[in-house]
Amino acid sequence: MKGEPPHRLDVAIGERIRTRRKAMRMSQGALARAVGVTFQQVQKYERGANRISFSRLMDIARVLQCRLSDLAEGLDEGDTAAGRHRVDPILALEGATELLEAYSALPNEALRRTLLQHARALAGAVRETGKNS
Repeated sequence: MKGEPPHRLDVAIGERIRTRRKAMRMSQGALARAVGVTFQQVQKYERGANRISFSRLMDIARVLQCRLSDLAEGLDEGDTAAGRHRVDPILALEGATELLEAYSALPNEALRRTLLQHARALAGAVRETGKNS
């Protein structure tokens, strides 16, 4: 068993834990203290190098203020892995979850569409400025 790469599901759970922890602006040390492990152990969990027991995963979900299903949903569907690899790094960006929360708090589709149009226009303007520099 030594020398084998981590299982894809262990890696996926670790990525979700890391994404949620960073979104909460929580350090590995703070998470470790809250669940009773070392920060090195949290590092190993987040890399998928060590498997997480069910009870520890429940503790982590509690500390990260999410449901277990938020960390595990869709992992049994292999074809969703590609999408997660694209989305997880985006959600880990500073402010990404706050932006998403603000977007979802808008009371209707028209306002959400308007915000999305503004965000796309801003991203386009930045890309254009970068091309002209």
